[in-house]
Amino acid sequence: MAKLVAVQPQHQTPSLSLLPSSFSDFNGTRLHACIQYKRKVWQPKGALRVTASSNKKILIMGGTRFIGVFMSRLLVKEGHQVTLFTRGKAPITQQLPGESDKDYADFSSKILHLKGDRKDFDFVKSSLAAEGFDVVYDINGREADEVAPILDALPNLEQYIYCSSAGVYLKSDYMPHCETDAVDPKSRHKGKLETENLLASSGVNWTSLRPVYIYGPLNYNPVEEWFFHRLKAGRPIPIPNSGIQITQLGHVKDLATAFVQVLGNEKASKQVFNISGEKYVTFNGLAKACAKAAGFPEPEIIHYNPREFDFGKKKAFPFRDQHYFASVNKAKSVLGWKPEFDLVEGLADSYNLDFGRGTFRKEADFTTDDMILGKSLVLQS
Repeated sequence: MAKLVAVQPQHQTPSLSLLPSSFSDFNGTRLHACIQYKRKVWQPKGALRVTASSNKKILIMGGTRFIGVFMSRLLVKEGHQVTLFTRGKAPITQQLPGESDKDYADFSSKILHLKGDRKDFDFVKSSLAAEGFDVVYDINGREADEVAPILDALPNLEQYIYCSSAGVYLKSDYMPHCETDAVDPKSRHKGKLETENLLASSGVNWTSLRPVYIYGPLNYNPVEEWFFHRLKAGRPIPIPNSGIQITQLGHVKDLATAFVQVLGNEKASKQVFNISGEKYVTFNGLAKACAKAAGFPEPEIIHYNPREFDFGKKKAFPFRDQHYFASVNKAKSVLGWKPEFDLVEGLADSYNLDFGRGTFRKEADFTTDDMILGKSLVLQS
């Protein structure tokens, strides 16, 4: 039988001195940063005050990275018993930048861990049935067959909350994407779409959130980090085609808030919600917003035609080369949810609590940039 294990705090020594803040509730004490080129006082936002109707026994599938790091802290702070189901390959908890030892120790002492592989369906069924959970947050599920054993193991489940993706929508000339829009059964996110269909047909009380691009501290996808690397190096920003393609980013802390707001919410029952920032931005505008947020001069932008290059398996730009954005009006009107971060504020939060401290997920790679810039210089000569 699987056993739940309480997690002991694992202190990590940061490469840079930590600034005082209370990152466990995303509010923080005043955080002063003198930013290069522009001297300004920066104060982190994100004070979250969400109260569920009663304390729940919650299982999070995943939870050790990015979304789960923020969401689990909110759930613990609200008094819920939170268990993370992971393979145990990564630390179950980590001390966040600016988080006090006391806050971290308090959080870690309340997190439980169930070690296993979610693809081992027999283990999932037996271990979850033995423990019993009121609510499941599935933030790393990709295929419907990974969800069925969980539902089988928990016949009395009160709510299944799923992290889907706005990538399930069928590409359209009519934007923004709304929850009632046509979906694409052949998209690379078809597994998430099939999971939503399974949940809808299962009879379980479910809620699905569809983020667009997610950004913020600890982001493991090269979204804002891609721009920050180039800005720090003083390099031009290569952007495909005209750069007026419109996209959308949502801050991870706003997403975490939405996940907690649907918990036990009757209005969220058997519903899908798009979650992202309120405003849209062009690729050109995003490059400028990253520079403004981090205190760098406005960057030089180089446009190129991707069809003129063979980048091999390397990805020259971190966003899909198309208009891609969704309406969040349903979440605002039905849930009363509202994103707290505007784009520049959110990028500043990410930079100051992550990249600006010298921490990032991937090393800079300017190989494709050099190919683009090399051809650009030849054309100009």
